[in-house]
Amino acid sequence: MRPTYLEVNLSQLRRNVEAIRKYVNPAKVMPMIKANAYGHGMDGVAPYLEPYVDYFGVAVLEEGIHLRELGITKPILVAGGVLPEQVSLFAEYDLILTGSSLELLDVAEEVSRSTGKRIKTHLKIDTGMERVGVHEYEAEPFIEHSLKLKHVEVEGIYTHLANSEDADLVHARLQLERFQEVLQIYEKRSEPHPPLRHMANSAAILQFPESYFELVRPGLMTYGVYPAGVKESVEIAPALTWRSRVAYSKITKLGRPVSYGSLWQAEAETRIVTVPCGYADGYFRRMTNRAHVIVNKKKYPQVGRICMDQFMVSVGDDEAQVGDEIVLLGDGISAHDLAEWTGTNEYEVLTNISARVPRVFVTD
Repeated sequence: MRPTYLEVNLSQLRRNVEAIRKYVNPAKVMPMIKANAYGHGMDGVAPYLEPYVDYFGVAVLEEGIHLRELGITKPILVAGGVLPEQVSLFAEYDLILTGSSLELLDVAEEVSRSTGKRIKTHLKIDTGMERVGVHEYEAEPFIEHSLKLKHVEVEGIYTHLANSEDADLVHARLQLERFQEVLQIYEKRSEPHPPLRHMANSAAILQFPESYFELVRPGLMTYGVYPAGVKESVEIAPALTWRSRVAYSKITKLGRPVSYGSLWQAEAETRIVTVPCGYADGYFRRMTNRAHVIVNKKKYPQVGRICMDQFMVSVGDDEAQVGDEIVLLGDGISAHDLAEWTGTNEYEVLTNISARVPRVFVTD
């Protein structure tokens, strides 16, 4: 096995889900496991977590199909945009369609009628994200149309928060008001609203309980990482450790530059170790001369430009030999740290860990 790999603690993921469930009770829980389970490895994460969740959420149709091929039987919502010609696959694989337009609903109705397989849908209302869904001010004819469907089951209705991490929640509260106005359309028609209403993502779970409704959609929280700036009020912990080993070790003399572009050189004789991991693995080139790693349980700076497949670390006068343990993420180095060094967020850090980095799944 490659010396650079991700160790994913499935038991910790389960504890995270259980902590979230307790926090939002009685709401149901739909972990988002899109983007290869936020980099953790869908193939290992989904089968293990299935007994502890109510739904799974993914972004694209292929992810939902892959879950079914893994043997997942729990309901699966495909939250991203879908083309009309893809709708038949929702019937074939028993996936929940995001009903984001009249056209999609009509196609789903025809597919359900012709195949005899009732497609479930969750209507998507755009209350301020401007991405996918019908605007709240255009929702009434959309909902009226959905109520006339005879072969499609409208199981849910939802929206997505654009600024749930904000401390003042001004925009989030505006989105909630717009969503509640849409829900009143059902009351005006003396129609029951769909049994599942949802809008809360990770940050909203932590600081906006009014948005829970019947279902919440934790993403980053599932994996034990808090959205930046949000109060850490739930007992979750990271489940991922990115490990490697020293592939080469040598003494570099004063003034000898390291790596492409000669962006760093030693101010004194130092030991340089080479790590067999690079930006092709998702260890961002933008972290050059900013990142730190742990070598033999001690933190050291990354030095010289990060290469496609390798990068270098200065351990000073300390000893470090080929095969010694290195931690790139975990054990005191957080996804927030990598995000800061890269100039991005925790989501991009986790989801950009390459598929060529093996995932190793462990339990307590």
